[in-house]
Amino acid sequence: MFLRRIVAVCPRAKRLFSSTGSHDFTSAIQELNKEMESVFGESPPDGLASSVNNRHVNQETQLSSQKISDSSFELTHTGHSGEAQMVDVSPKENSKRIAIANCKVLLGKKVFDLVLANQMAKGDVLTVAKIAGITAAKQTSSLIPLCHNISLTHVQVDLRLNHEDFSVTIEGEAATTGKTGVEMEAMTAVSVAGLTVYDMCKAASKDIVITDIRLKHKSGGKSGDWSWGQ
Repeated sequence: MFLRRIVAVCPRAKRLFSSTGSHDFTSAIQELNKEMESVFGESPPDGLASSVNNRHVNQETQLSSQKISDSSFELTHTGHSGEAQMVDVSPKENSKRIAIANCKVLLGKKVFDLVLANQMAKGDVLTVAKIAGITAAKQTSSLIPLCHNISLTHVQVDLRLNHEDFSVTIEGEAATTGKTGVEMEAMTAVSVAGLTVYDMCKAASKDIVITDIRLKHKSGGKSGDWSWGQ
């Protein structure tokens, strides 16, 4: 009779231990403990159930830690204790570096037609925004605290009107020969050019949206070439 009762418990125990989730696993052990208590008249030693459960949890913790370790990377703008710092680039080799960024300004048909006809009250929107973008690229280190003061060899900002969605596409390119890249200079150029378009047109509409500010391409330096979507 005693053996038959143990056999009756075992198939159920096998089914309970088939769960892979930590929550279900703990619930299964608790339910098994209750059944064993009903068979033997007392619950099993705490060490048995807890050791099995702890091994399961420890395995999950180790796997999770391994995933975090595999995907972790070092932030170059923070020190060992997390404080902000400017990166020392003196050990790096000089190389020609180029970065291209772009963004889009959604104007709406009313504003688009005014810009196209050069009828905005503040004047030539595209020309003023172009100059603003070039100026901003040269002031990047003053605007973004941890950027290096880079000697730029070239800055270009182009604006193109799009009839399809009544927008302005802005593209900015920055270049230098030095120890650090010019991604922030290119992105600052298109960002400020976009803000200038907004400022020039806000009297006609407040619905203007600046969107899709992104790095499109960079070359040079240790990391080499990179392009959006590659």
